[in-house]
Amino acid sequence: MSTVLKKVNISGVGIHSGLPVHMTICPSKNKGIFFQRIDIKNSDLIPALYNNVGDTMMRNTTVGDPNGVCVKTIEHLMAALFLTGVDSAIIKIDGPETPILDGSAYEFYKKLEKVVSKKSGFKKIIVKKTIVAKRNELIKNLPFFKKIKTFLYNIFLGRSGNGYVKLSPNNKGLNISATLVYKDAIIGTQSYSCFLDGTKKSINLFIDKIARARTFGKYSEWEFLKAHGMGRGANENNVIALNDKGDGTLNKLLWPDEFVRHKIIDAVGDMFTSSGFVYGNLESYKGSHALNNLVLRKLFSDKSNYEII
Repeated sequence: MSTVLKKVNISGVGIHSGLPVHMTICPSKNKGIFFQRIDIKNSDLIPALYNNVGDTMMRNTTVGDPNGVCVKTIEHLMAALFLTGVDSAIIKIDGPETPILDGSAYEFYKKLEKVVSKKSGFKKIIVKKTIVAKRNELIKNLPFFKKIKTFLYNIFLGRSGNGYVKLSPNNKGLNISATLVYKDAIIGTQSYSCFLDGTKKSINLFIDKIARARTFGKYSEWEFLKAHGMGRGANENNVIALNDKGDGTLNKLLWPDEFVRHKIIDAVGDMFTSSGFVYGNLESYKGSHALNNLVLRKLFSDKSNYEII
């Protein structure tokens, strides 16, 4: 079990709400990552666990009750906690969404890297069987009107229904391979892979090659997203903005394939809602937060699918 040695204060705005938010990552003697809404009187702790993920439709991972007490957009922070070895903390937050900062995991990581107690190592969750989560499963299980809304939303965003996330055995570490397929020429088809085994070398490579990759969106979608409660805190400093033709960006890219590199950040953050270090091959094709969550739910639905060390 590893926690922070002292409180870590982080302030900013929520990318979807656009509201200012302050959070404090506090040391904890109890194992697990928990959020607490200090702007709500007598708010209970909210576990950052896959089976407490209440919503993924707003291009983010939300824990808690989406219609009640919850915290949104936790994935970049969760990735940074994983990279710094923190598996125990209470995160006090005065709003419904973590700050977006620069749109990546890097600034969270830099805040945390020097204040972590001696690492004892995560519990290892060894994938024993191949598990696949498909996009059509997500839509199939929705209520009728939400199914229609999701269908229309995917048409608007140009998403097809053949995406999937697959976990398969690999007892060496977490091997992630992600592929994006977009109609926008600036993205097109992009693939990127990384391997994490908990060593300093693999963490440093991730920080150098992936951690700075920012979230992205099309500028022409912005008004639609704002009308649906999304993207109100987005700006040129925290989002890669695609132009209306989709053949360029309104701000400078760090890498030509920064888009798919960011998807790997999301995958690492979502996998850490398992409360441990998932050892396996993670293949993401047109993946999403919803698919990341579904593959974890399917993994843990049968004890023969995994082994905990």
